Amino acid sequence: MPYLLRRLLLVLLVCMLPLAAGRAADSPAPPPFQEGKDYVRVPTPAPPNTPGKIEVVEFFSYTCPHCRNMESAVHDWLKRKPENVIFTQMAVALGASWEPSARAYYAAQALGVLDKIHQPLFDAIQQERRKLNTEDELAAFFAEHGVDQEAFRKAYQSFTTETQLRRASQLAQRFGVRGVPTFIVGGQYDVRSGRTFEVVDFLIARLAAPQG
Repeated sequence: MPYLLRRLLLVLLVCMLPLAAGRAADSPAPPPFQEGKDYVRVPTPAPPNTPGKIEVVEFFSYTCPHCRNMESAVHDWLKRKPENVIFTQMAVALGASWEPSARAYYAAQALGVLDKIHQPLFDAIQQERRKLNTEDELAAFFAEHGVDQEAFRKAYQSFTTETQLRRASQLAQRFGVRGVPTFIVGGQYDVRSGRTFEVVDFLIARLAAPQG
């Protein structure tokens, strides 16, 4: 190849390198989490209950050891969650054996004693292996924690508790929940990653970003 032609090709190559580098720099980095792998879209999205807020819902059951193990991570995340995010836990009865403890959750909520019942109920079922499968057994457990048994029984069988239980079941069906714990972000995304709250934060940022 003639000398001058080689020089010309070298000059062209040198000139093209910055252009190629510029294109590489302009290419957007792939997202850290992938749809279909780390999260999926729910079958039927739900609008937010509170306009301007992003809702994160955890479907759980006291009968689930993974739900109990998730509690510390939930508490850690709640300390740093954005102000525009509302977090809700929903006890769901995906099977008949799950219903008593789910009712107990909503009864405790109605009585204003959830803070002092929630973790002990998890511990009693999962760690102490206590049988708390009936209204009588749960009433006795609540009494151990200072809750009047008669007040508990009324809340356990109340219309409010029945409504909450039904609503949780309906939402779980709408979102395609098949197991617990399940985290639904913004009524649109079901988290499927072991890096749960990293994905939750990613999806919150995605939902909060201006839509172009």
